[in-house]
Amino acid sequence: MDYTNLGRSGLKVSRLCLGTMNFGSRTAEQDSHAIMDHALDNGINFFDTADVYGSRSGRGGTERIIGRWFAQGGARRDRVVLATKVYGKHSDWPNDRGLSARHVIQACNASLRRLGTDWIDLYQMHHIDRSTPWEEVWQAMEVLVLQGKVRYVGSSNFAGWHLAAAQAAADRRHFFGLVSEQCVYNLATRQVELDVIPSAIAHGIGILPWSPLHGGLLSGSLRKQRDGAVGRSTTGRSTAELAKRAEEIEAYERLCSEGGYHPADIALSWLLRQPGVTAPVIGPRTVAQLDRSIGALAVRVDQHLTARLGALFPPPERGEAAPAAKAWLRQSEPNGPADTTDAASGR
Repeated sequence: MDYTNLGRSGLKVSRLCLGTMNFGSRTAEQDSHAIMDHALDNGINFFDTADVYGSRSGRGGTERIIGRWFAQGGARRDRVVLATKVYGKHSDWPNDRGLSARHVIQACNASLRRLGTDWIDLYQMHHIDRSTPWEEVWQAMEVLVLQGKVRYVGSSNFAGWHLAAAQAAADRRHFFGLVSEQCVYNLATRQVELDVIPSAIAHGIGILPWSPLHGGLLSGSLRKQRDGAVGRSTTGRSTAELAKRAEEIEAYERLCSEGGYHPADIALSWLLRQPGVTAPVIGPRTVAQLDRSIGALAVRVDQHLTARLGALFPPPERGEAAPAAKAWLRQSEPNGPADTTDAASGR
């Protein structure tokens, strides 16, 4: 297993992050424990959860499953870089959600009880809270860090300008600020390349892509459908997405087959080599699925295959980062200005 720094921090994490959203909802507790043991045995030290996961056993159910796994001992807690999230609604009371100082501190203490631990390595804001000022958010996070309950702070589902605003507010308080942003990112969903990833790279914030296989559509979904296999990528909302993108996915699976690759391996390998990416968040429901993801670490996508993937799943706005994508669009138009010099940079 390879390890890398989490953003600009000194914390070392595995290149794959074990997502636990299925634990307690689609994966039984005993099987969840087996997956975590197998992940740790294979060098995955980075586990991600949230205080709202585990809907079938009640919100917070997944954290309880992880807590009972930690309680088995064997230095499990000490070996894991544990990430969880705050924001989600826990009741109908108005203060039992969001990023107010009251809820952040209350939710952190509740997560610690469920997880059976004294500290959270990475405490992530699950969504932006437009009604809470950054000064209040960072005040709460500072309290938790000073109390030793939180080591680092991250975000999830933020826009690029949210990252910039959050980091500027943290800098004013001489606080370390964000070390990671967890966002949806995969071959078929590349919008974050416009602004989120450029902002994250500029601020030393590591990218943790969730849904790296686009809800299973990049894992050989059409082949599974033809074989009659039932899975996430062939049922529910994924059915409509698969029907809408069937031609594109068919071409992708054909491309992978030509090179003798499994589609899931190519999707993960490509993502691992994108600028700014620290660790994709994988969500195995079984040990076999976890092994599939671990195997992808050994797969190398060469320049030729990368180019073909880029043609099949093109980057947004011709590969330019926003706002440059919009600012420079006229320059490439047939009737655009002849002078393309950037007055500010002299280029």
